Amino acid sequence: MEPQYQHLYEMLSQVRGFIYPNEVDLQWGLLIVLYPYITGLVAGAFILASLERVFNVKVLKPTYQLALLTALAFLLVATMPLVSHLGHPFRAYEILMTPHSTSAMAIFGFVYLWYLMVVLLLEIWLDYRRDIVIWSQQTTGFKGRLYKILTLGVKDLSPRTVRWDDKIGYFITVVGIPSAFLLHGYVGFIFGSVKANPWWSTVLMPVIFLFSAMVSGIALVLFIYMVVTWFRRQKIDMAALDSIAKFLFYILILDFTLEGLDQIHRIYEAEESFEILSLLVHGPLFLTLFIFQILLGTLIPLISLGILQLYKPKELTRRIIYFSCSLLVLFGIFFMRWNVVIGGQLFSKSFYGFTDYKLRLAGSEGLLWALVWVILPFLILGFLLWLLPPWKKLEESTS
Repeated sequence: MEPQYQHLYEMLSQVRGFIYPNEVDLQWGLLIVLYPYITGLVAGAFILASLERVFNVKVLKPTYQLALLTALAFLLVATMPLVSHLGHPFRAYEILMTPHSTSAMAIFGFVYLWYLMVVLLLEIWLDYRRDIVIWSQQTTGFKGRLYKILTLGVKDLSPRTVRWDDKIGYFITVVGIPSAFLLHGYVGFIFGSVKANPWWSTVLMPVIFLFSAMVSGIALVLFIYMVVTWFRRQKIDMAALDSIAKFLFYILILDFTLEGLDQIHRIYEAEESFEILSLLVHGPLFLTLFIFQILLGTLIPLISLGILQLYKPKELTRRIIYFSCSLLVLFGIFFMRWNVVIGGQLFSKSFYGFTDYKLRLAGSEGLLWALVWVILPFLILGFLLWLLPPWKKLEESTS
């Protein structure tokens, strides 16, 4: 077969039934799956941090700064999968330079900058300002120079100034809560507003995305807290760990209920698209939806965490269960995003056929490039933990 026809043959070989020509090849791939997944981790981590700062859940204090730094590390990378997906990524800034009031993507650009520059960066700076000034006086070398730069010339350590830091930081956290909701709720809005796609078009889509973001962010902080504590050879604060797991359990119930309500509503309405959607979930999406998302990512963690609310085994057993559940939840939420983004493109708008998605190893939409954007936030977080160690700040506050 001639090379120019090889790609066409491969595309047509994955078609089942009757579909339109422009639906053979999927326009959104793995990078677009990662985009809402990473932004969800940011929103969820910030919400967990706000529980200690705004809602006075003091038992979560050991994870407060860690949650903020985690949110910042992932927020810095959140837009990169989307930018990498663009055909001309260096023109991405134009969405902010020439915004349009009806463009949800342009509005997201401003929400992202607001959340990054005003909410997260300013809150972390205010929270660490006193410590940064002290560390800049005690530390030498490259790290000491970084601390001097981060003081921004504000070196006042008077009790009145420190109190003002705390008050302004509290106000920013309060403002940051709806900002976090808006940051990720808009992603669900993007999909839910595509009226021509019955798999996406539901008013519950923004709410489902928001609650699943909270689930994934809390699970991420739980996972990172356990890993960081293990690497530091320190004793885990089981009270904090139990509380995080409890909040994860509650939010997971709400998320599972909302997704179940959405599916019940689809079944009850049974519109003209119901037959093709039924074939979709029992065919191409059976493994990723029923096994990966619902069974492994939802039911097993839900049952495991629910049992621990009634029965408290030894600490080691609880830590193993918490660690496993956090990984399963992160795994399940990823495939929730997969089922939405990829699943919504697998069936034809004619309702008479399916295409398929083949994950490539290399290329701009390949697995290797996606792994870069998954690993990079953890590297950034490692640098932030080296520069702004939350455990050192915690030790100083309790001494």
